Amino acid sequence: MADAPQLPGEAETRARWGNFAWTQANADKAREIMGRYPAGRQMSCTIPFLDLAQRQVGAETNTQGWLPVPVIEFVARELEMPYIRVFEVATFYTMFNLAPVGRYHVQVCGTTPCMLRGSDDVLAACKSRGMKKGHTTEDGMFTLSEVECLGNCASAPMVQINDDNYEDLTYDRTLAILDRLAGGDQPKTGTQEPGRHTVEPVGGPTSLTAMVTENHDYRGEWA
Repeated sequence: MADAPQLPGEAETRARWGNFAWTQANADKAREIMGRYPAGRQMSCTIPFLDLAQRQVGAETNTQGWLPVPVIEFVARELEMPYIRVFEVATFYTMFNLAPVGRYHVQVCGTTPCMLRGSDDVLAACKSRGMKKGHTTEDGMFTLSEVECLGNCASAPMVQINDDNYEDLTYDRTLAILDRLAGGDQPKTGTQEPGRHTVEPVGGPTSLTAMVTENHDYRGEWA
């Protein structure tokens, strides 16, 4: 598929990641995570261990991080689990990258609410900065993916870039975010709509207006 991310060869991957091990800080973190669960329940650590491993790969490569097969094998050994059980988790959740990504992983929501509110403009802005779905830009800065619902339907369209969400986007607002990231700055996260703080109605509430200033009890009025 044209949008499929490109994997490095197995020999290259094993040469680079075959000796993967926790850093001291992450070894301490892994012990703390393991301590949250009863003995024999280490399978519960699968998601946090994979996340920790992906972040370590990201720190070592100055990217958002990914999970090479040898790293997944390492996590499986740490948890005394069959490799395939850990691989099943890594392939189920889109939070895990199974191929190398750039410094910023741009995940554009293309589900119905975002599509109706202009996700095509968000993708067009990404394309204007040289991005192509499933690929990383030549400078290694951005990887573009189109994903399913990311849970910000009330402030659509939105994009998740690494750990941050950017909402109420337009073509120009998306460009501004991408350009600031490329320049080494941190854009404002969350809604990009002036005067909006979270997902409160733009222009103010049109129902339950008495709740704006007090914990108003409407039950008598509804009886």
